[in-house]
Amino acid sequence: MASLKDMRVRIASTKATQKITKAMQMVAASKLRRAQTAAEAARPYADKMSAVISNIASAAAGSPGAPPLLAGTGRDQVHLLLVCTGERGLSGAFNSSIVRLAREHAQALIAQGKDVKFFCVGRKGYEQLRRQFDKQIVEHLDLRSVRQLGFVNAEDIAKKVLARFDAGEFDVCTLFYSRFKSVIAQVPTAQQIIPLVVEEGGANGSATSYEYEPEEDEILARLLPRNLAVQIFRALLENNASFYGAQMSAMDNATRNAGEMIRKQTLVYNRTRQAQITKELIEIISGAEAV
Repeated sequence: MASLKDMRVRIASTKATQKITKAMQMVAASKLRRAQTAAEAARPYADKMSAVISNIASAAAGSPGAPPLLAGTGRDQVHLLLVCTGERGLSGAFNSSIVRLAREHAQALIAQGKDVKFFCVGRKGYEQLRRQFDKQIVEHLDLRSVRQLGFVNAEDIAKKVLARFDAGEFDVCTLFYSRFKSVIAQVPTAQQIIPLVVEEGGANGSATSYEYEPEEDEILARLLPRNLAVQIFRALLENNASFYGAQMSAMDNATRNAGEMIRKQTLVYNRTRQAQITKELIEIISGAEAV
């Protein structure tokens, strides 16, 4: 059995850990408000961009001049998985849930005889995926030095992806991230971004016909690269909000668990101390009676 001194040290250590987890919870809560606001503000723009492109693309579908980002390469052999995760841990299952979805998608493609490549954005996803797919990781982008996410970060990722697509390195690109739903709910999401998936009748389900100037193909050639960056930016913002939500929840659980552990440790300490005092009293009384 541990000595009273060891128990006191253990209780003090647990209390120190509880203070750290409580502080991290408060910091995550503070950052979550800003991250959630940014993610929610990006959704309407990204949705409207998809709606506009879907409407134009429905008119240009099947056109021999359709841009490759819409029409594809005509093949479905090489898949690039753009996996966006966090740079840090202590966030529950946030990172692992995204990686799990990407891994399952990759294994399903490999089972079909497809070639799979990975583009990792974020340190945690890279560290997990390289254990199994080290040779398939073609690029890793670290955003730890970025204090505040901006559209320029998404543009940089989009340019790298487009350069590989233009070089014929892949046929299909799928984006993986976690969509923020609430503090306790983040939804791992897979979204095909190359070639663009066009909804029937446009994003809003209408089949309204428009005339465009310049032609649809020329408009799409300009809009599609922009849309790629917009969708990636949206994913980064959703991920950022999801990370802080998951971290806030994880640190809250850790703080509660530390409190319960302190309660149990203190109870054991008090019982041990009482037993030791009782033993010493018995020894004193026995000695007095012997005299």
